[in-house]
Amino acid sequence: MEVTKCLECESELMGRIDKKFCNDQCRNIYNNRENRDSNEYVRKVNTVLRKNRRILEKLNPKEKSKTTKEELLLDGFNFYYYTNVYKTNQGKTYFFVYEHGYLELDNEQYALVRKKEYVK
Repeated sequence: MEVTKCLECESELMGRIDKKFCNDQCRNIYNNRENRDSNEYVRKVNTVLRKNRRILEKLNPKEKSKTTKEELLLDGFNFYYYTNVYKTNQGKTYFFVYEHGYLELDNEQYALVRKKEYVK
């Protein structure tokens, strides 16, 4: 009979024949190490999205307002990260960071909006 070992600490396993880890701690350590790269990328993207959302929320305390590209950039806004895009029937394109959206106007001006019922 072949002896199976824990994938993390390599101690002998007892019990089910398909068992891979000796305990939850070894399983968690192993899986966290295996997923570290993808988790790190997702964490960085979420950090940028949260920052963008905070900036839009600060600049748009009500439901509608206007700001400039310069003000957004000075606050650290990153235009490459947003959660979804909404195109109107008139052909305007709103970019949303969760429930906060922005629309580019003329002369580097931006209209800021808030979607009320974002999640249904």
